[in-house]
Amino acid sequence: MLKIGVILGSTREGRLSPQVGEWVKAVAEKRGDAEYEIIDIADFKLPLLGEPGGDTSGVAAWSEKVAACDGFVFIAAEYNHSITGALKNALDYLRNEWNNKAAGIVSYGSVGGARAAEHLRGILGELLVADVRVHPALSLFTDFENGVIKPKDVQTDSVNQMLDQLIPWATALKTIR
Repeated sequence: MLKIGVILGSTREGRLSPQVGEWVKAVAEKRGDAEYEIIDIADFKLPLLGEPGGDTSGVAAWSEKVAACDGFVFIAAEYNHSITGALKNALDYLRNEWNNKAAGIVSYGSVGGARAAEHLRGILGELLVADVRVHPALSLFTDFENGVIKPKDVQTDSVNQMLDQLIPWATALKTIR
């Protein structure tokens, strides 16, 4: 069975990514087509890449976790019209572990995190990650209530449509790794 990592792309205090990730995982697990696991980049405590004196003890575990996955769903918060610095840093730490895998993106922000998703697509392409077209975009104004995720039904449909694309791509790419 495929293993899909649901990567929480924010490490800030008060972040919404754990809620979004748990919701995506709950939707996905109803399908029975893969094993889904939440991967929180905050758990790996990755220092800023290339900065001297940083504790890199979490890098090996990060590498192993990513390498073990066949595909990913990135939970991308939009900060300042892009992805978070923590997500960019986590992506940059690895190279081969990302190659020839598939990814979906679920974003959130004031305009659904669309700008973050577009930036993330460019980065994923450079890492040889094939991202799928369908992109659930959660609005902070209509899909959250008092800081709690309350997605509209159309968002659940969108997650399933994204996974309908992700699973075949992850399956196909597994054959060339």
